[in-house]
Amino acid sequence: MDFVGNSKALSSEGLTAVTDSLSVKAAEIWTVLAVETSGCGFLADRRPPILFERHIFSKLTNRKFDVSDVSNPQAGGYGPSGANQYVRLANAIQLDRTAALQSASWGLAQIMGMNFASAGHPDVEAMVSAMSDSEDAQLAAFVAFLKGNRLDQHLRAHNWAAFAKGYNGSNYAINQYDTKLAQAYQKYSTGPLPDLKLRTAQLYLTFAGLNPGPVDGLMGSRTKTALQTWQQRQGLPQTGLADDATLAALAL
Repeated sequence: MDFVGNSKALSSEGLTAVTDSLSVKAAEIWTVLAVETSGCGFLADRRPPILFERHIFSKLTNRKFDVSDVSNPQAGGYGPSGANQYVRLANAIQLDRTAALQSASWGLAQIMGMNFASAGHPDVEAMVSAMSDSEDAQLAAFVAFLKGNRLDQHLRAHNWAAFAKGYNGSNYAINQYDTKLAQAYQKYSTGPLPDLKLRTAQLYLTFAGLNPGPVDGLMGSRTKTALQTWQQRQGLPQTGLADDATLAALAL
């Protein structure tokens, strides 16, 4: 399947590199990720989540394809999220692959493909390849984008309106983007943060079709049942915990 790479979960080293580089704590990072993608950088089919923007495609192609349903000077026409966005992307790729890839937002932090340079990549193909490889790479692009656009200062200051304007555009208030960020920060700054080992298990259980529930790094009944099912399949003790042996088996 196109756009499937190694699909590696976020590592503790990857998260630490991000927080150190931006001089923030993990709560600030999870705040943005929760609002952008509910905190998960891959779909169940192992492709990174995307949102195809038809108005960007129209602009990048000088409105050449506006008679199609994937090119329109007006934003909208998104349809369902998830795999449906790849159907829209595929239709655009048939018209202009480079413009199509640049017209979608990619990964955990939903970085637009047209921003490949400020996200630290030589071209959009390299950026998409990195997005397909790992959540660590997705967050590395996020860091580069924030620094390149001087948005890291707003993240550190918790100036959610200024951050929202720079990250999501001047119309951010329509979708209450700043309010959602403030609410998410309140949650993550005062409550538990995702457990990365458990979150890794949840992501890989999702790939295995075992439906552990949200990839949020929090233990719930569905996650425990999925872990026990996987452990039974692998001949491991059915602890329902994301222990090292279970994670090693999931990562194969």
